[in-house]
Amino acid sequence: MKLDQRFADAIVKQALDEAPLECCGFLAGRDGAAEEIYPLTNVERSPVLYRADSAEMFRAIRDMEDRDLELVAIYHSHTRSPAYPSSTDVAQAYYPDAVYLIVSLRDPDRPELRGFRIRDAKVEEVSLDG
Repeated sequence: MKLDQRFADAIVKQALDEAPLECCGFLAGRDGAAEEIYPLTNVERSPVLYRADSAEMFRAIRDMEDRDLELVAIYHSHTRSPAYPSSTDVAQAYYPDAVYLIVSLRDPDRPELRGFRIRDAKVEEVSLDG
């Protein structure tokens, strides 16, 4: 996945700003390259779970369609655990073509951002090229 540093920085900033709760959002673009970020509200308001606001998701997807963009990534934070998909993340990975980005705040002074494809309950790490 092509992830420009400005998007990586925006995701980490959102995660730090919303801590100790998990954050979430979408990245849209073309050909696997992020071009737009859609921060979403975690309606769970939880440090261990996220569920994006459905109205915000709808608006983001409609905007993507209007701009001829595709969903390239879904991101969220792990406030206390590694940047690796949890069993819940794997069970709720409904978009096999999207990259799942996870930012770990286990050490908030050194956030870690990693990307994964999750297909048929199999997790495969992907590189995040700038």
